[in-house]
Order: sequence, then structure tokens, then C-alpha cells
Amino acid sequence: MGPPIADHLRIGQLDPADLETLQRLLARHGARPVHRLGQNFLVDPALRDRVADAIGLEPADEVLEVGAGPGALTVALAGKARRVTAVEIDPRLVAALREVTAQADNVDALPGDVLRLPLPRTDVVAGNIPYYLTGALLPRLLQRDDPPRSAALVVQREVAERWTQPGDWSLSTLAVQVFAIPELRFALPRDAFWPVPAVESALVVMAVRPRPAVEVDDLDAFFRFAERIFQFRRKQLGGILARVAGPGGAEKARGAGIDPARRPQTLGLAEWEALYRAAGNVESN
Repeated sequence: MGPPIADHLRIGQLDPADLETLQRLLARHGARPVHRLGQNFLVDPALRDRVADAIGLEPADEVLEVGAGPGALTVALAGKARRVTAVEIDPRLVAALREVTAQADNVDALPGDVLRLPLPRTDVVAGNIPYYLTGALLPRLLQRDDPPRSAALVVQREVAERWTQPGDWSLSTLAVQVFAIPELRFALPRDAFWPVPAVESALVVMAVRPRPAVEVDDLDAFFRFAERIFQFRRKQLGGILARVAGPGGAEKARGAGIDPARRPQTLGLAEWEALYRAAGNVESN
């Protein structure tokens, strides 16, 4: 006898958080996990429900789910929110997702790349995203005229710790901190996923700021500047600025009140803003 049907699942609805159900579902659609897309599927129904509960949805919420896969989290979100727009780039998984959510009239399964699609207005963003997407995805989701109230993302645990305990920053950490106040809720063990990934994951719930935490004339230019700086993260800021902003890199760092011997990952939000202003227009260099 299988596990009891969770409260949020309709009678007869498939639960892709059950490993045997998931494997049969994927086989029907000729699908298998693709490593380069970071496809590791959550196969622990109780843990999936814990993730859904921690997101803090309200019945009237419009949810955007990124990287929905075969729909393990989707079915739980659909039981808590008014509508879920579930985006998935893999067409075989979209077909599986549509089978899973066929009985849920409040789910739109949207095929395509979340970095390119026109995105609907949303109250909450949720999803399980691979590391390689975070730097580009977070500004795309959060840098909007009508930003979501919150974002809840399952990411590598190391990434979650960087986002929530700044001190060893990355470009994605900077993006998170500019747009949101993140909190690491709990870890998800490797064996809760199939195939089993090489690293642990964690759920980060972010309260989105009403306005960005840096006041700059052009946020896109600010992030392009930061991306260029982070390309040389192991080098000192004085030398990096000389490369990306022309001669006098050390003087520019000092002008921002920053020791030119420091490295990019040690800077805080106010320092990034000051450094960007001190560097001037670097895009022509």
C-alpha cells in the first residue's frame, strides 16, 4: 500500500514527489534528468510539503514557479494559491507537468526559458534553480516595476549560506542583497532528490525590498560593472579597477573609502555603491 494522498492533491492526481510515480511518469514522456540543466527532482513528499508551507502563501496569491520540472512543488503550490504559472524549459517535462496538473484548473504550464519569456505579474516567486542561473535570474525576477512580495528558492546549500551570511560575496549574493532580505530556512539532504546530487540544497525565503538597496542611476550598468569586477575576484581592487576603469584604479578605490588591497568578495552594499560611483563610466573602457 502506497503513502496516503496529501491534502493538497486531488483524488487520482499523480504526485511526482513519489519516486516510483515520477519514474513511470518520465518514462511515459520519454524524459530523463538532464545534468547540464541541473535537473535533480525532489522525491520526498513530506519535505516537499514542508517547502511549500515555508513559502508562506496566501489564498489570493499569484505564484510564478521557475524550473517547475514534472510538478512536484507545483501541485503543492496549487493547493495553497489562487493561480500558479509554472515555467519549464524542457519540453518533455512540460508534457509531464501538464499530465500531473491536468486536474488543477489554477495551473498554467508555460514552456520556455524564464530568462526570455514575458513574465506575468506575481506575488511570490518559487522554484528549485541551478547555480549557473542565479546571477542572471535574480535581477530578471526582482528588478521589476511591480516586484513580487517574496521569493522562495531551493539552491545549493553553499550558495544559500553565501546569500544569507555575507562575507564571501558573489555576483548572485550582490543581486540578492540589493533586491531582498534573505533567510535560510532549512537544508534539504542530497537523498531527497533524484538523481542524487553531489551537494546539499537549502531553502532560502527572501522578503523583497520595496526599492533596491543601492541608489544608482542605472541598475543594469551597476550589475554589469559588478560582473566585470567579479571576473577578477582573486585579485586586489586597485588592480581590477585599473583594468576595467582605466588608470588610477587604486586612487578610485581610495576615493570610495575602500582599501585598494581588498578583494571584491569582501565588499558590502554601501561599498559597492560607492565603488560604482567612484569608477565613473566604465562601459566605454
